[in-house]
Amino acid sequence: MSARLEAEHLYKVFGRKPDQAVERLRKSADREELRADGTTAAVIDASFTVEPGEIFVIMGLSGSGKSTLLRMLNGLLEPTAGHVRFGGQDLTEISERQLREVRSKKISMVFQHFALFPHRSVRDNAAYGLEVQGVPRAERERRADEALALCGLAGWEKSWPDELSGGMQQRVGLARALATDADLLLMDESFSALDPLIRRDMQDQLIELQKTLKKTIVFITHDLNEAMRLGDRIAVMRDGRIVQTGTAQDILMRPANDYVASFTQDVDRSRVLTAGSVMDTDLSGDEADCDCETARPDTPFTELCAISARVSHPVAVLDADDRLVGVVPARRLVAFLGEEQAAAGARAVPQEKGPEKVMSRA
Repeated sequence: MSARLEAEHLYKVFGRKPDQAVERLRKSADREELRADGTTAAVIDASFTVEPGEIFVIMGLSGSGKSTLLRMLNGLLEPTAGHVRFGGQDLTEISERQLREVRSKKISMVFQHFALFPHRSVRDNAAYGLEVQGVPRAERERRADEALALCGLAGWEKSWPDELSGGMQQRVGLARALATDADLLLMDESFSALDPLIRRDMQDQLIELQKTLKKTIVFITHDLNEAMRLGDRIAVMRDGRIVQTGTAQDILMRPANDYVASFTQDVDRSRVLTAGSVMDTDLSGDEADCDCETARPDTPFTELCAISARVSHPVAVLDADDRLVGVVPARRLVAFLGEEQAAAGARAVPQEKGPEKVMSRA
């Protein structure tokens, strides 16, 4: 059973007099003021909670502080101020020996550049964390083989890392993390070194694995499309601070500031939005015909566009008990995507009847 992760007012300052720098930051000093004094504030007042079984994505540009924040979560970097709690245990208050034990048994890390040992077989690489724990060879090889099979590498156990493609090597890195049966997986730009097709395959693999394993995962990326595809929730960082936390739909539809809005402007919204996120819940205006084709709150946006193109009225959105919870007039689809994309969304799903475009009734 995965455990809850809590970060509470985390700061990480590099340079002279870091404690004084934290106090200045708490009194509204900005990053540039500290930099002028030769001090770098890498993470500033970061707080969030990751629920058991959740994929929590931290995203931001290079230098935003996301990787530094990740390394504080497992104690590789000691916070200048603040606390990290996992499963009710304060990792910032325990001894170095206790912290090593937590890292070997409860927290696993998947790196960007695979970090495989070239002189070890695929099986031995996957079993390395168990070897560190002192697990007997037969047991660690069994668990390593199970993890490799989960990651689609059954039959490659005796191969060497240089015999594998980049995507397969990253699967070995993921299998190594899974073999320890750690409750928390920390993934630092784990797929960014892969080409786009393999990267998407790895995203698919992680999504499928998570349906079964339900690990608590913190995933670092600079790619918003990846963040929105993987994350149950997303934290957006800028200049060491978390500027917004929310679901992909929250961030797309309600950006906290112009910086977040600029991130989302090129995102393919049709891959993220659903009927529930765009429906009008004020039912006193447009009426919908519930005897015709309807949608559910989780109906994907492209499917919603196709339904809208087939009916001559706002699309009714029904809950699991077939109660009307909202309507989606065609004009709302256009408002979210624009005329060209809304029409393209309608064409993306096979039409059963009515070739007219969504825009014809806006």
